[in-house]
Amino acid sequence: MANLREIKKRITSVTSTKQITRTMEMVSTAKIRRALDRAYGAEPYKKALTDVMLTVAQDTDAAGDAPLLRTHDREERVLVVAIASDRGLAGGFNVLVERTTDKIAAACARSGIACEIITCGRKVSDYFAQNPDRVMHFEGSSADPTLQQARMISSYICDGYAQGHLDRVELVYHHARNRVDQELRVERLLPLDAEAVALARGPRRNESDAPERVSSSFSFVPSASHVLGGLVPSYVLTVIHQALIDSAASEQGARRKAMHSATENATAIVATLNRTYNRVRQASITTEINEIVGGASALEE
Repeated sequence: MANLREIKKRITSVTSTKQITRTMEMVSTAKIRRALDRAYGAEPYKKALTDVMLTVAQDTDAAGDAPLLRTHDREERVLVVAIASDRGLAGGFNVLVERTTDKIAAACARSGIACEIITCGRKVSDYFAQNPDRVMHFEGSSADPTLQQARMISSYICDGYAQGHLDRVELVYHHARNRVDQELRVERLLPLDAEAVALARGPRRNESDAPERVSSSFSFVPSASHVLGGLVPSYVLTVIHQALIDSAASEQGARRKAMHSATENATAIVATLNRTYNRVRQASITTEINEIVGGASALEE
């Protein structure tokens, strides 16, 4: 009977865990809807800003005068912005960001290039807490990133790149394709190029949704270089903010998927335990019947 009590206790424990994972799945399902709405709501501004920036950058002189559009002759220092989450229970969401950032840092080390790291999210910040190359970290706002956070990161990036302290900037984050699928992205933020700009426009409804150059002619006052000097930092800020809110939507999607799998596993475990419980119980009853029959036979003899 002690064995039956243990199985019954296990069934109760797994059933309680199943209720928790099911609740977390429902919460994440509700949150991902709002997070995706936020990401898609910010998309039109980013699209317009990207199109205008590409239009102004067609001016060769303006592009040549913009410090953030210049490609440095040598790469001596790279910055990686790793965006993950504050909480776990999201499958491999955080681990993939950590491993990918480690690979980039290792590749830089093999090439003799210094690699700085900015972490967003408590999990990835804890992972790189002892890394001497971590220059900034943000915690507590992965599910609801703020523009102020993106502004601090973009200011560090723009100042460092313009002054020659940084030669390349990479973003590592998850892109939410939809409510179910998430895609890990390694996106080059600086130096800017057409392919990077096309990728960095954020959640897109199809792969052919590429940036466009506005065909109309413009007169820039005081100059195209001055306008571009304001557009590029705004573009960097927008890309970082979009990556943060895109990652927030991906986090909820990854957690929903992980909790759904956990709920299904718990259901399978409970079914297995119930079968085991019934077999043990049946064996116990059979043993008791045999003992009673044996005792009655002994009395008759």
